[in-house]
Amino acid sequence: MKQVSIIIPRKVILASLEGTRQIFAMANNFMAQQGAQPLFNIKLVGIDATTPAAGGLFTVNAEMTINDVTKTDLVIIPAVDGDLPEAIEINKEFVPWITKQYAQGAEIASLCVGAFLLASTGLLNGKSCSTHWVAENQFRQMFPEVNLVTQKIITEDSGIYSSGGAFSYLNLILHIVEKFTNREMALSLAKVFAIEIERDNQSRFIMFNGQKDHEDDDIRAAQEYIEQNYAEKLSVDQLASTFALGRRSLERRFKKATANTVSEYIQRVKIEAAKKNLERSRKTVSEVMYEVGYSDTKAFRTTFKKITGLSPVEYKNRYNKIAEAV
Repeated sequence: MKQVSIIIPRKVILASLEGTRQIFAMANNFMAQQGAQPLFNIKLVGIDATTPAAGGLFTVNAEMTINDVTKTDLVIIPAVDGDLPEAIEINKEFVPWITKQYAQGAEIASLCVGAFLLASTGLLNGKSCSTHWVAENQFRQMFPEVNLVTQKIITEDSGIYSSGGAFSYLNLILHIVEKFTNREMALSLAKVFAIEIERDNQSRFIMFNGQKDHEDDDIRAAQEYIEQNYAEKLSVDQLASTFALGRRSLERRFKKATANTVSEYIQRVKIEAAKKNLERSRKTVSEVMYEVGYSDTKAFRTTFKKITGLSPVEYKNRYNKIAEAV
């Protein structure tokens, strides 16, 4: 039997905790219906016997505390709410316990921004990880040694798993259940919980909002210039000249401040504007392309798909209900 320890962080987001518990419990129910023994011994594990949640509106009762669990097969770290550095601080008692479990052979999975607590253990250094796209800039600043792949809904690296934003944790839990059981079980659970099982990319959900929480006033001004003039044919040399900076200095400082190269930032601002147009207007893909400063159809389509995971036409078809894609 697999020992599954779902930890109860202080300021836990209840949906990710209870949703995870329900999926593992339903897997056990399916096994029982088939005449098999349940595979998962599911325990809610806390620092304390009780943990307030949702600002004190609910209380989660732990079945065990970390002092009671000497060894487990899988540790699940649910999402946490509110200020993330504060959440790490008030849950730091979990850190040595998680590290010990991993050293003893346990696999570890973080759900959404639970990745911040996992990253604070140091176990993610040099490994790939995902988290909610809203927290991308903050994560990169706090944990520069982690290979953050925000576009991914699921990552798996050396026995450590992570999921993307919000309810994408459901896909990760199905993935883990499938590894421990089989494809048929995962499909059955996907049907019961109405989960789109094959989702592997959250790029189309990302709303780009450039990182401006830094101290470099010149770079912040360059960002604002790009955002106000994205329809123009912007270049690194032009921006360097406009802001009286050397090209190398601009590129180095821009990357340090925003975690994007200048070219990447320009592309992402243009594509974000294109996405909004495709969602909200009756304009054709070609009209939108020209409005955001592209003249090469192939280049626009390639960049759009690289950033969103969908072609412009696919994106329009999926998200614009007031106009037909052309």
